[in-house]
Amino acid sequence: MKEFYHIFKKFITKEGYDEAMKRLSNWRLIPLLSVLALMLSGCGEPFISALRPAGEVAKKQYDLMALSTAIMVGVIAIVVLIFLIVVIKFRRKDNKIPKQVEGNHKLEIIWTAIPILLLLILAVPTVAATFNLADTKEMDKQNSNALVVNVRANLYWWEFEYPNEKIVTGQELVVPTDEKVYFNLKASDVKHSFWIPAAGGKVDVNTDNSNKFWLEFDSKKASEANNIFYGKCAELCGPSHALMDFKVKAVPRAEFDQWVADMQDVKEPEQAATDLASQGQDVFNKSCMGCHAVTPSNATPEAARLAPNLTNFGERTTIAGVLEHNEENLKKWIRDPESYKPGNKMTGAYNALSEQELDALTKYLMTLKVQD
Repeated sequence: MKEFYHIFKKFITKEGYDEAMKRLSNWRLIPLLSVLALMLSGCGEPFISALRPAGEVAKKQYDLMALSTAIMVGVIAIVVLIFLIVVIKFRRKDNKIPKQVEGNHKLEIIWTAIPILLLLILAVPTVAATFNLADTKEMDKQNSNALVVNVRANLYWWEFEYPNEKIVTGQELVVPTDEKVYFNLKASDVKHSFWIPAAGGKVDVNTDNSNKFWLEFDSKKASEANNIFYGKCAELCGPSHALMDFKVKAVPRAEFDQWVADMQDVKEPEQAATDLASQGQDVFNKSCMGCHAVTPSNATPEAARLAPNLTNFGERTTIAGVLEHNEENLKKWIRDPESYKPGNKMTGAYNALSEQELDALTKYLMTLKVQD
C-alpha cells in the first residue's frame, strides 16, 4: 500500500505529470501499432486458420461471416456519412431555436423497413445453412455407406472410433477427402468442444448427450496443407486445456481405405524385432498395458479405454499432441508428463523407470506402425 502511495504521489507532482504528458506525446505510434496488429491478425497457415476454409462446412460459415461483416460495415459507413452531412450542412449558426416539426412519415417507414430487410438478408441464408449443417440422417440409416467417427474427449486427449470399420485410434484422426464425414461426439469426464478451424466451426462435446454433425475436407486445400490439419478443444476444461490438440490426416479415398485395411490386419501386438525393443515391450506390458492398447479393435468397452490407443504410435506426427515426434521428446514425456500437460492422468500412474528401461520402452513405442 505504501509503494502505491509513493507512485501516486510522484505522478501528481509537476515532474511526474510532465513525464506522463511526454509519453502521451508519442500518440503517433498508436496508428502504426494498430495497422501492424491488423496485418498480423490476417496471418495464418492453411491448416489452422478459420479464415482459409478447407471444406464445404468451413466455406459456408466463412461466407456467412463475410455477409454479416459486409452488412455491418455498410450500415456503419452509411450512418457515419449521414452524420457528417448533417453536422456540416445543418450546423447551428446562431442561438435561435429552430421551428419544431413532426417527423417525416416516409423517412420513418424507410429506416424501419431497411433494418428488417437487412435482417432477412442475413437470417435466410443463416437458417438454411444451420439446417443443412445439422442434417445427419445419413449416418443413422441402416446399411448406410456413410463414414461415421465416434469422437470421445478426455482430459486431455482424443479418441476416434470408426464403428463400421471396427477400429479405434487416438490423437490423430484420419479421414478421406471430398466426401462427408459424420461425427458423433461424447465426453467421458467434463465438457469439451471439438474444433478443426480450417474445416468447420466448433461443436460442444458433452457428458450427458451426444452431438452429431458432419464435415468435408477439400482435396485441393488438403494438398496445400500437406494433408495435415490441426484440431483442438475449444472449451475451457482444465489446466491443460490449451494443450488438448489433435491432428487430422485428410487423404484421398484410396489411401484412406488402405489405412483402414492395414489397421484391421493388426489382430495382436506385433513382436519387437530387436533385443532392445523386446525389452521395451516387456516394460510396456508391465507398466503401460493397463491403460494403453496396441491393437485397434473397438471390442474393448468405452469405459475401459483409459488412455490413447498406441497401435500406430510410430507413425504419428506429435507426442501427446504438443511435442515433435522423436525419441528424445518421447523420453521427456515419459519422464515427466506433468511438466508438459499439467493435470493429465498419466502423471503418477506408473513407477519411475530406469534409464535402460526408458530407452527400451522408447525404442519399442517407435516401432508401433501399421504402414511402411
